[in-house]
Amino acid sequence: MDHLLLRCPFSRQVWHDIIAWLSMPCTPPSYEPSLLDWWHTARQGTPQSMRKGLASMALLTPRMIWKNRNSCVFEGALPSAQDLVVKIKEEASLWAKARAA
Repeated sequence: MDHLLLRCPFSRQVWHDIIAWLSMPCTPPSYEPSLLDWWHTARQGTPQSMRKGLASMALLTPRMIWKNRNSCVFEGALPSAQDLVVKIKEEASLWAKARAA
């Protein structure tokens, strides 16, 4: 699980692109023991005004990576980090409209 969500090159690219898109002051997760460990570190280095966005990103990104993995495994979809980043941005927009982000 940690490899899929944090360390594989595909996921690392997705995290990098999403964090850059949101202009977050944290680094993408990589060598932390778990997503929770990364979250604690990232939260400490994020200004209070950006923490809700960080929380939304920390929930949405792993969920979308998992859904993408399932599409590839069970539906024969081809993995594309760029396509997944677009989907995450679209979903984040919906969350923001619903005032969840």
